[in-house]
Amino acid sequence: MFPIFYSIGLLIILPASFIISLWKAAFKSKLEWLLDSLVTTALIIWLFQAGNWSWVGYYVRFLWLILLIVTFFFSWKRVRNLPFTIKYTLNQKFSIGIYIVLILFFGTYNALIVKSYTVAEKGIELSFPLKNGTYYVGQGGNQVLMNYHQDHPGQKYALDILKLNTLGTRASGLYPEELDKYQIFTEDLYSPCNGKVVNIQNGLPDLPPPKSDPENPEGNHVALSCEHYDATVLLFHMQKGSIVVEKGEIVTTGQILGKVGNSGNTSEPHLHIHAEKNGKGVPITFNDRFLVRNSWVR
Repeated sequence: MFPIFYSIGLLIILPASFIISLWKAAFKSKLEWLLDSLVTTALIIWLFQAGNWSWVGYYVRFLWLILLIVTFFFSWKRVRNLPFTIKYTLNQKFSIGIYIVLILFFGTYNALIVKSYTVAEKGIELSFPLKNGTYYVGQGGNQVLMNYHQDHPGQKYALDILKLNTLGTRASGLYPEELDKYQIFTEDLYSPCNGKVVNIQNGLPDLPPPKSDPENPEGNHVALSCEHYDATVLLFHMQKGSIVVEKGEIVTTGQILGKVGNSGNTSEPHLHIHAEKNGKGVPITFNDRFLVRNSWVR
């Protein structure tokens, strides 16, 4: 239940409280309004970029931007005739100090997130392994605030991919136990490259969320040695018994490998994909796109 409350609190309650505060606050000067506006803007931009919006709806992130603009307009009308500064009381000075701290805090977060969008290393170009839907990157990018895999050298630059429904959520319900309520469950997985199957696992069970199997973190999976690249591409958490290729088999780009499941150390159905070389993760791109959290692929 914690992920549910965390998502609602972080992506709904937190931005709502900041926007309501900006809307209703009784400012005594334009400086106070400006600092509150900067804090609220930095927060909304941070959540817009780094929030996992597949829980509450991808389109909600745009709603907060619209509400922020509307709030700017009406709150400015109330303060435009105020002086820029006044002689502040001790409590007002303390509030201004808090504003400055929050601006630095959220500003630093946003600066770090910018790093997620680019990578200096040369990436491996792959074909996207899913078709016929709207797919969403839940974890991805070159910074741990956007991609927790960055803390694990062997999975650096890994992606966790979900599928969205028409409401912009990844499942019917917030965190259902039924696997078939997740949009991506049983989706066909296609080979992202020409290459050779170097390893498979096909017999592990698909677990109902939030159960997981930390003793077999990869779950059912396929490992490919792709042509032209000295690296191994791995696709994790596949459906039990769904893998239709054999170890040692030569595969071509777009060939069906199996289906998305919920096996291994996973919190819910999704595709985990990454490439590694000599035990270290290397970047992957699709149509020359380096995908990050909140990226879409259709």
